[in-house]
Parts: sequence; C-alpha cells; structure tokens
Amino acid sequence: MAPVRRLRVLMSEVIPLDARVYVAGHLGLVGSAILRRLERAGFSNLLVATRQELDLRNQAAVYAWFETERPAYVFLAAGTVGGILDNSTYPADYIYDNLMIHCTVVDAAYRYGVQKLLYLGSSCVYPREAPQPLSEEHLLGGPLEPTNEPYAIAKIAGIKLCAAYKRQHGCNFISAMPTNLYGPGDNFDLKSSHVLPALMRKFHEAKLAGSREIVVWGTGSATREFMYVDDLADCCLTLMYEYEGDEHINIGTGVELRIREVTDMLREIIYPEAKLVYDSSKPDGTPRKLLDTRRLSELGWHAQTELRAGLTATYDWFVQHYDEVISGRTHARRGQRHRI
Repeated sequence: MAPVRRLRVLMSEVIPLDARVYVAGHLGLVGSAILRRLERAGFSNLLVATRQELDLRNQAAVYAWFETERPAYVFLAAGTVGGILDNSTYPADYIYDNLMIHCTVVDAAYRYGVQKLLYLGSSCVYPREAPQPLSEEHLLGGPLEPTNEPYAIAKIAGIKLCAAYKRQHGCNFISAMPTNLYGPGDNFDLKSSHVLPALMRKFHEAKLAGSREIVVWGTGSATREFMYVDDLADCCLTLMYEYEGDEHINIGTGVELRIREVTDMLREIIYPEAKLVYDSSKPDGTPRKLLDTRRLSELGWHAQTELRAGLTATYDWFVQHYDEVISGRTHARRGQRHRI
C-alpha cells in the first residue's frame, strides 16, 4: 500500500484528483488495471468509452468525443491484441486497427489540448535478434519477429507518432514499452490469447476433465519476462507524473524464465498431476526477450509482485469468473482479433 499513498500525494501536486482522465481501452487487461489504480489513488473524474460507444478507428467519431469530453490526461492502452496464432492468421487486422487507433487518439489529443498522454506499446517492437537485454536504442536495429511483425510495426509507428507530435507541436506525449503482461481480466480464449492465460485455461480444463496430458506449443526453451498487470498500472502512474523523456521507456521486471519453468510453475499451482507434452512443430516465437530497465530504475520504480504470487492471484480470479469467461459474458474473453 505504500506506493499507493506515495503516488496519490505526488500526482495530486501535478494532476488534480478531479482532473478529466481518459483511459482508452478500459475493458482490456491493461486499461482495466490502470482504471483500478486511478480509482484507488482517488481520481474521481475518469472517462471511458466502450468500442460500441466509440470506435477509435473512426477519426470523426474520436474528434467529436474529444471535443465533447475534453480529457486533460490520456492513458492510451487501446488496441487489437492477441497471441502468435491470432497474429499470424489476421495480420491485416492487427496492423490496420492499431495504426488507426494510435493515429486518431494521438491527433485528437493534440487538437483538443490534452496536457499529457501516455502511449503503451509492446516489447515486440524490438528486433528478433537484438542484443539482450533489450534497451531502448535497439529499436529499428534489425528485422522483427515474423509471427507478429504487422502488430509490431503498428506499435513502432505509435512510438514515432508521439515523438513527432512532441517535436513538432511541443505535446507532452510519452511512450512506454511493457514486457509480457498477465493478471485479472486477461484474455483466456485459446485461439487468441497469450501464453500464460492460454496455459492457465488448458491446465484448469484438463483438471476439470480429469485429463492428465497437456500439450504446450513449442519446445519450451524460449525465455520470457512476465509482469503482473497491477504492477504495470502502478508504473504508468509513476511515468505520468515523473517521466517526460523524448524517447520511449521500457517497463519490465528484470527477471526472465524459460517457458518450461513457467509451465512447471503453473502445473504446481493448478494441476500437479498433469503430464506436459511439448509440440515442437509449433513456433516458439522470439528465442529470448528481456527488457533493459535501467532507465526506469533511475526513476526509483521496481515491480513488487513475484511471479508465483501473481500467477496464483490470476488463477484465483480465473476460477471465480470461469463461467463468465467461457460464456463470453465478461471482457476477459473477447474472441479472435479482440479489440480493447
């Protein structure tokens, strides 16, 4: 709770607690965590809109919404997101949706006088073979991972868009690149989700069915860094208050594990009797992806949630909402090409 009290004091010095704050993508994993975090900090004038109420790809609709609502601060966490299979199956949707969302929201923020905007990208913006850990200067240093290249290109465009508006118009627009995220409210659809929620659902449903064998995509040798989404939300508030750099900034934990290690941890938490089978005919994705977070550490911020504790909390949430998730009655399951 100490970080909550600290940020409430610091942010209220710069951002009044009744300021109009817009969270774009508030039903998604990241946006919902940011919204929870703002509410805990005492912000009372939070603005949200579902995709049915506001299609962020529609420039005219976005202009009209900004003209009416006049947000002073924006957290841009909206986009079309998914795992390897979904990215490979619908590349046009991933590049088009995300390019349009970034362009319309950033330009509207400039035109309607937003005081500060935080754009959230993805660690997939870095080259597949970039030196590890991935530092901010590695951006555009080589070819991208083919399985999510369209999505990554759109995210890179968002970074450069914010930088260009800052350079040309003096806008206080900043960008941050989070590592792999997980937590309550994640997408657990097996066709479009990322590795952790997909594995969590596989383990749970195998346990319910009494099936011992669980198939895991790839060899399990790839390494990844995972951050609990509530830690990310806390970091976003820190950046909104403290960071005004021209370059994007990485957000990570500094800890990496092989997929096999994470899978074993999930098995211990959910279904210790399960037998794991690795399907090496399926892609591993990027071999290694660890973010260099030295720039973030200089701000004095560090992630607080250990992976096992975060996975346990996420699984508890999933079990509590399982019927809603599989029936589609919660935003945690949005299906293929889910837009948030």
